[in-house]
Amino acid sequence: MILEAIGGLALTKVGATLGAAIAVIGAAIGIGNIGKSAVESIARQPSAAGDIRSSMILTAAFVEGVALFAVVVCLLVALQN
Repeated sequence: MILEAIGGLALTKVGATLGAAIAVIGAAIGIGNIGKSAVESIARQPSAAGDIRSSMILTAAFVEGVALFAVVVCLLVALQN
């Protein structure tokens, strides 16, 4: 019975680690797409570069904030007894 509890705990930690990794990878892909789209938009309309840049930074900050929240939740699950 003790071995089953230890095995379940290890499986929980593996799941939390995979969840954190998926959150970080998703955020990296999302921020990359945001940057790519912003550069393409600035290339099409250079006069709007300031507005596009500020929107890009704000959106990337929101994506990064959500990813950080997901990582913190996964770490709390992993550290839970």
